[in-house]
Amino acid sequence: MGGIRKPKKKYVAPGHPWQKTRLAEELIYVGEYGLRNKRELWKHRTQLTQFRGTARDLVALSIEERVVREGQLIGRLTRLALIGKDSRLDDILNLTIRDVLERRLQTQVLRQGLAKTMHHARQLIVHGHIVLDKHRVTSPGMLLYRDQEKQLKYAPKSPYGHSLHPELPKGEVTAPAPTPEIPEPALKEKIEVKIPKVREIKEVELEEEVDKEEDLEEVESEEVPSEPPAKEKKAVSTKKGAK
Repeated sequence: MGGIRKPKKKYVAPGHPWQKTRLAEELIYVGEYGLRNKRELWKHRTQLTQFRGTARDLVALSIEERVVREGQLIGRLTRLALIGKDSRLDDILNLTIRDVLERRLQTQVLRQGLAKTMHHARQLIVHGHIVLDKHRVTSPGMLLYRDQEKQLKYAPKSPYGHSLHPELPKGEVTAPAPTPEIPEPALKEKIEVKIPKVREIKEVELEEEVDKEEDLEEVESEEVPSEPPAKEKKAVSTKKGAK
């Protein structure tokens, strides 16, 4: 027996640590159901092993005792929504680890539409935003009964309880209002009236720039007087000296 400070383990680790197929399968479950580590997976696998072992042990009992214990086991698994009401021991032996993982509180928060992803569901539970029958729950790995599915809600003081919260998954599903359709002939008329042709704008701009450049050249030619060349100036000065 485990003491208060040393509780008993709730899981049984695999016997062989390096099995390639088992390691690959475990990684798939951890990622799909947002588990924190493989110990959580081993815990639910141990629960499944106990359910199967109890069903096998019932076969060796007497008929009277078997009927009583079989009804108790089937009733418990029915309340957990792992099997149906008309199920038998063979249905218990056919259960898989995925059936148990689907009954986790974290998975049901996502299935009920209270979270956007599996990791978001875990965050809501750990931070105390989820209430089960007016009681706050903070254990993502607890198995949920069938009657408790409709009791999952946001906490009264949680900001997620407000309908305008930006992180609510329901707010993202709402589609925008449809835009009215415009008939094709009316659309063409509007485009022809409002938008001028691009070629005409370019031609006008180019002509204005060319006219401006020509005007500037004419003004410069009129203002600046033409100076005689340097050779003629020298010839004039020599004639004056000879006189």
